[in-house]
Amino acid sequence: MARLKRLMAPEFWKVPKKRRKWVVSPRPGPHKKFESIPLLIIIRDVLKLTDIGKDAKKIIKAKEIFVDGKPRKDYKYPVGLFDVVEIPKVGKQYRIIPTHVGLDVIEIPKNETKVKLCRINGKTIIKGKKIQLNLHDGRCLIVDEKEKAKKTEKDSYMTGDSLLIELPDQKIVEHVKMEKGVLGIITRGLNKGDIAHIKEAITTRSREPNKVICTKDGKDFESIMDYVFVVGKEKPLIKIK
Repeated sequence: MARLKRLMAPEFWKVPKKRRKWVVSPRPGPHKKFESIPLLIIIRDVLKLTDIGKDAKKIIKAKEIFVDGKPRKDYKYPVGLFDVVEIPKVGKQYRIIPTHVGLDVIEIPKNETKVKLCRINGKTIIKGKKIQLNLHDGRCLIVDEKEKAKKTEKDSYMTGDSLLIELPDQKIVEHVKMEKGVLGIITRGLNKGDIAHIKEAITTRSREPNKVICTKDGKDFESIMDYVFVVGKEKPLIKIK
C-alpha cells in the first residue's frame, strides 16, 4: 500500500498529524516499516528542503539525493539506522541515528560520507564453504576468515560485532567485536539512544534472548543483545550525536 494514515506515523517522522489524512508509506526494503523514514519525508518534513511533496518527488527523481553513496529515485525508499544521506547540490550530508524517540537525522562531515557502520545480524555458510555476513541493513558480505586469521588472533566475525565499511564498494575498513569495554548505542527498548560501555555480554542457552550488561555514568543496566549496536572501542568510529 502506497499510503499510511498520518495518525499511525511514528513521531520521529515529524509529519503534522492533522493537516491531511494520508502520508507516504515506506516501500519494503532494507529496513522495517516503522524503523525507517521514507525519503520524501526526510526531504520535506525532516530537513525541510521543500514545503510540498510534489517538489520533493522532483528532487528525488532528478537523482539529487544519494543514500549510502548511490542516487535513489524512489521517493518511498526506506532510509534507516546509520544510513548516509548526501545532497551534493547543497553540499550537505546526514546520518540516521537512534534516539530516545526513535530515529533522527544529524549533519555529518564530508569525509564520513564514504563510510558506514553496520552490525552483523547473522552468518551463513554458502557454496565453497565461504562465510556470508548478513548485516543490519540487508547487505550481505562474503569474507575469508582463514585470511583474517593470519593477521589477528581474534579471527572470527560474530553476530553482534560491527563493521565499518567503505561506500559504495563495501570494503571492510574496521571490525569491532561485541566484547567487554567497547562502546555501544542502544537502538531499542527503555534505554534507546543511550551510549554506554559494554560491561559483559551474556549468551544464554535457553529461549531467553542473549543479553548485555552496559554501564553509563557509573550505573549499570541490562539490554537485549540485539538492541546493542557496537560503535567503537574508546570512542565512536563515526559521528553519532
